[in-house]
Amino acid sequence: MESKNVKEAMTDPAWIESMQEELLQFKTIRIFLAYAAHKSFTVFQMDVKNAFLHGSLKEDVYVCQPEGFIDADNPSHVYKLKKALYGLKQAPRAWSM
Repeated sequence: MESKNVKEAMTDPAWIESMQEELLQFKTIRIFLAYAAHKSFTVFQMDVKNAFLHGSLKEDVYVCQPEGFIDADNPSHVYKLKKALYGLKQAPRAWSM
């Protein structure tokens, strides 16, 4: 169950663990950058514009037909996603794995 406010989140062990994982990732990146600077390495940064479209989902996710794209023959059909979509709650997790 998700926390409804910050006070609840701060007492939720799952939320605390999740935040610790995020902080560990930042620490790892900082160590890498410090090492690269020490060795005078060149570091490149990139942005993958459609990164979320490459992420595989671990659970089944179904979506309704969006407005304007409704199949006239099957207007009540829902579709199972094969890959993550931008804006999907699971998208960042699917892309980072």
